[in-house]
Amino acid sequence: MKHTDFAPTPPMGWNSWDCYGAAVNEEQLLGNARYMADNLLKHGWDIVTCDIQWSEPNARDTFYAPNAPLCMDEFSRLIPAENRFPSSAGGRGFLPISREIHKMGLRFGIHIMRGIPRQAVYLKTKIKGTDLTADAVANPFSTCPWNSDMYGVNLNSPGAQAYYDSLFELYAEWEIDFVKVDDIASTSGHHTDRGRVGSVPAVAEIEMIRRAIDKCGRPIILSLSPGPAAVEYSWMFRKNANMWRMTNDVWDNWGAILHMFERCESWQGHGGNGCWPDCDMLPFGHINCNSRFGDNYCRLTQDEQITMMNLWSIFRSPLIVGAELRDNDEFTLSLLTNDEVLRLNKHSFSPNQIYRNRDSVAWYSFDDGTDGGGLYYVALFNLKDEPATVTVRADQVDAFELRGRRVRDLWRHKDIGITGDFLSANLPPHGSVIYRLT
Repeated sequence: MKHTDFAPTPPMGWNSWDCYGAAVNEEQLLGNARYMADNLLKHGWDIVTCDIQWSEPNARDTFYAPNAPLCMDEFSRLIPAENRFPSSAGGRGFLPISREIHKMGLRFGIHIMRGIPRQAVYLKTKIKGTDLTADAVANPFSTCPWNSDMYGVNLNSPGAQAYYDSLFELYAEWEIDFVKVDDIASTSGHHTDRGRVGSVPAVAEIEMIRRAIDKCGRPIILSLSPGPAAVEYSWMFRKNANMWRMTNDVWDNWGAILHMFERCESWQGHGGNGCWPDCDMLPFGHINCNSRFGDNYCRLTQDEQITMMNLWSIFRSPLIVGAELRDNDEFTLSLLTNDEVLRLNKHSFSPNQIYRNRDSVAWYSFDDGTDGGGLYYVALFNLKDEPATVTVRADQVDAFELRGRRVRDLWRHKDIGITGDFLSANLPPHGSVIYRLT
């Protein structure tokens, strides 16, 4: 299989970061998995991901402890902290959790940082399959500015590829389905693969990870973070990964969504066929459960949350929600279970922006025709802080004939008429609509 076969549609799932930061535990992980299996799986949500610092026994919240002690095996590979993940005791790693999640009909993913643990370098632990130790594999000048756990690998070391090979060999043994690699899609650290400092991807390490996944024999979906990824590297991301972040972290504020309209315009035409530019997680529901500053429910208005879902869906971004799912209210659940909108995310193609200005945005995409779907989709967005009418005229759409189409509102689940020379919607502040045209 090619890596593009691993994610034929944009991945959909849950990630622990928005609610539990660096300190998620086994009960929280499996509890959210059970909620997903019971309430979301039938709508396409099927990946459960344990985010950063799962090897740190003393992780408490969203903050990173500098030079924190980590749990590690004899071959310089991080393993789960047993006090947080009790089923990992006795060298079992994440395999028991992975199998429990698989029994629910779901897939299991983990987060890792680019490179090799600094702890392994200081202790000079072994690299599996070689006579080398970690200090011979690390590049101490390749570091992450916001996390002190790792060094990048020394690209001239014969043990660098062997280290990554052993890492994904272990993940295959744990039956991992999805790996999010951080500090790799866009970073300001020093990169020996490009010989310069700048916001560029760690290309050589991405390529090593790709080879390691291919060698391990398991169809592991590869996600690269954080952004903003540079469009000029689109060819490289598509060649090696299934999804990559177009932006830095997106949280529950309107400014972050406004920025994503610009990013989506830049990245249109670069997704599809198993490779997906990623708008980042959906901060819906109960988030920041482990924050020192107090937890909260999503601070976006309901209209802004629908706008976020509409943009992510018509652009065909991966959909990864970050809430404590067991605390979902009726509205949050409705955002995640609108099958007409989710169908757009899974079964449309060639999303394109019609126009974008300071007040409004319009997009269209085509339906693939499976399961009796519609022919086209049009999304209209009001960016203003007051109600406004947003319109698309027939002469602005040259990809298909706008006139004479039956129009269905995907959030109201209602057919609303036939198109003429224009299509419009009266929208609330920061509101949006998606129409299916047949």
